[in-house]
Amino acid sequence: MDPLDRLEATIHARRVAADAGSSYVASLFAKGRAKIAQKVGEEATETVIAALAEPDTLASEATDLVFHLLVLLADAGLGLDDIRAELVRREGVSGHVEKAAR
Repeated sequence: MDPLDRLEATIHARRVAADAGSSYVASLFAKGRAKIAQKVGEEATETVIAALAEPDTLASEATDLVFHLLVLLADAGLGLDDIRAELVRREGVSGHVEKAAR
C-alpha cells in the first residue's frame, strides 16, 4: 500500500476509534473543522516560508501540510480517491480554462 493511502487509513481509524487524549489526529477531530482548517493554513504558510527561505526544510513542511490536508478532507467526508477523481477530470484541460470554468 502507498504511504499516502496508509496515512489516510490511519487518519480514518483514529477518527472513529482513538482517544483525543492519546491521538493527535483524534484531538484535531475533537476540536472541529475550523481548527483543522486553521492548522492547514498554518502549515501552508510554513511551506511557503520554507520554499522561499529554508529550502532544505521544504519536504518536511510539505509533508506536514499534506498530513493536515488529509485530516481536513477526512473531516469533510472526502479522501485521496476524491482528489484522484478530480485530477482525472481536469486532465488535459488547460489550467486557465479550468479556472475560468469555476
